[in-house]
Amino acid sequence: MALTPQQRFDWLRLIRTENVGPVMFRKLLNRFGSASEALAFLPELSRKGGREAPLKIPSAGQIEAELAAIEKSGARLIAAGEANYPALLGHAAGAPPLLIVRGGENLNWSRTVAIVGARNASAAGQRMTKLVGGDLADSGYLIISGLARGIDAAAHKAALANGTVAVLAGGLDRIYPDENKPLAEEIVAHGGALVTEMPMGWEPRARDFPRRNRIVAGLSLGVIVIEAAKRSGSLITARLALEHNREVFAVPGSPLDPRSEGANSLIRQGATLVNNAAEVIESLSTANPAQHTLFEEADEPEFHTASRGETNDPPTTNDRTRLLEALSITPTPVDELAEQTGLDASALQILLMEFDLAGRIEWASGQLVSLRQ
Repeated sequence: MALTPQQRFDWLRLIRTENVGPVMFRKLLNRFGSASEALAFLPELSRKGGREAPLKIPSAGQIEAELAAIEKSGARLIAAGEANYPALLGHAAGAPPLLIVRGGENLNWSRTVAIVGARNASAAGQRMTKLVGGDLADSGYLIISGLARGIDAAAHKAALANGTVAVLAGGLDRIYPDENKPLAEEIVAHGGALVTEMPMGWEPRARDFPRRNRIVAGLSLGVIVIEAAKRSGSLITARLALEHNREVFAVPGSPLDPRSEGANSLIRQGATLVNNAAEVIESLSTANPAQHTLFEEADEPEFHTASRGETNDPPTTNDRTRLLEALSITPTPVDELAEQTGLDASALQILLMEFDLAGRIEWASGQLVSLRQ
């Protein structure tokens, strides 16, 4: 199923709206049935949630300009639920509803492995990446990484001739780091792809790299960590891979090298120790990331249609007051809030959506919610 041009326009406008991320996007479409309906109700929802300033919704002109910039760059906009949206990514929680992809028209996205690791990689680490990445690519696996210095760049180079995918933290025209701009062009020239969820012109910020890492993990059957410090983005990717029910592999390193501390720690925690590509291939032969996708229930790619607009019994002002009193800066499970307030699931969902759009709450993993400080 494919979006119509108007649906694609509305989807892009909705996901570019302030306080609307992938999870909120899905909630809105499930509630209102279409992006256009959701956009119509956004101002009222955020106002009910206690927001005073108008919610920032992109103008039609801004969306037209972004679509024109995507087309000019030679890229395409792919929506979740469409045939060419990477199926593995559809199994991941918080998957982007829209991806901007340049290149990669003939890639096989079903057999994918991510390779991540230290930016200040050792010569041995880069050599290991070349061996493992090259052998996996020669065996028909598509190598995914984040175009960072060190291990990421080595992984892309090892798989260049077979096609590789670089996931970006910024816009397609804001390659980071600058030194890897030529590598990005080589990737596309050799049939690989550049992928991002961010708009053209977006300069990557520190918080955008974990967002990129969730796409790296979501696109992959498994993630291989080669050299990673104790606290590093590579370990975030590994954690996200586990949350997505993906395989996690780690190449052991010297206990005297801080760059090996993270990978060695993963092995102690249960990650599969690997020394070569054959061991990865054997483990992935039975990989099954998920039993369902987030987007498979749609009559059209707008997800399934739920009730539109207000329910028969919309939440009252007293309901909002009760929920606000129950919330605190301490993350609290949603089911505990339901028990404490006596609100039914539908009313609670609507109120949390209103507070979220108003920017008054924050979410943590495990369906925990707290007041924004």
